Amino acid sequence: MAEVGTEAMRAMVKPFGVTPSALRADQILDEARQTADPIHLMRLCGICDSTALKYVFAAHPERQREVIR
Repeated sequence: MAEVGTEAMRAMVKPFGVTPSALRADQILDEARQTADPIHLMRLCGICDSTALKYVFAAHPERQREVIR
């Protein structure tokens, strides 16, 4: 399977008014809605812990109260 280059990806999504990074963020947010597990997000999407928590909190705002600071 061949890789799709950055410019090719941009050209494919441009007619829809989105960017590749916006599509990725949407995919991560959707996964956060399904799992609510920051460790799963870190492993699946290759993101750091603070980013994973931001996505979980965006998808599940009620979980912010569960964090001990």
